[in-house]
Amino acid sequence: MNISIIGAGNIGATLARKLAAAGHTIRLANSRGPDSIQTLAREVGATAVTREDAVQDAEVIILAIPFDKHPALASLLNAAPADAIIIDTSNYYPFRDGDIAALQQGQTESQWASEQLHRPVIKAWNAVLAATLAEKGQPAGQPDRLAIPVAGDDAQAKAVAMTLVDVTGFDAVDAGSLSDSWRQQPGTPAYCTELSQPALISALQAADRDRAPHNRDALINEFMSAGELTHAAIVARNRAVTV
Repeated sequence: MNISIIGAGNIGATLARKLAAAGHTIRLANSRGPDSIQTLAREVGATAVTREDAVQDAEVIILAIPFDKHPALASLLNAAPADAIIIDTSNYYPFRDGDIAALQQGQTESQWASEQLHRPVIKAWNAVLAATLAEKGQPAGQPDRLAIPVAGDDAQAKAVAMTLVDVTGFDAVDAGSLSDSWRQQPGTPAYCTELSQPALISALQAADRDRAPHNRDALINEFMSAGELTHAAIVARNRAVTV
């Protein structure tokens, strides 16, 4: 498939590497232009392009950008094919992204993102730490393979996203519609807790919508004040606080 990734940070670069290795044609773009990511693109098997070129003829567009940047991409995505699948990997953190009234009032992150983009989106790869995505993928069928939730309203688009999740090394769990995607947002038991497929299904069902924002803010305050933490410690705290 022709897959474009907008955002060349840890998540975007890792997805580019894994999807290119699986045989997909990857174009990688960021806000600073292709010259700034030429070396990275070569290393991961992608082609560095402008964001404008990235959306041309793309079958899938993966957004690996800070959450508050969605509104600025609306005009860009107007030039994308009407049937291009848009996958949103981002998460909302008020301390970084500012106070967004609709989210503070309970709207799900990706419903808000979809409204800003004027395009339907699928939510995937948001509930996984960058190190987990880079280092803990396994071939299909492994008994201890980790799982990633995928939410969206278009069944066909969601099926494509779930296939792509699988080739990045993780079992894909259908997490329901976009209105259900709050169950994989920060502060829930499914978010960055490194669970198997059965455990992730249970975690999605156990999510508490009222508690999630409080858990999110408590965890980020703890992580920011604790200094350097190991990956294992972050996963453990996510599990302990959100259970």
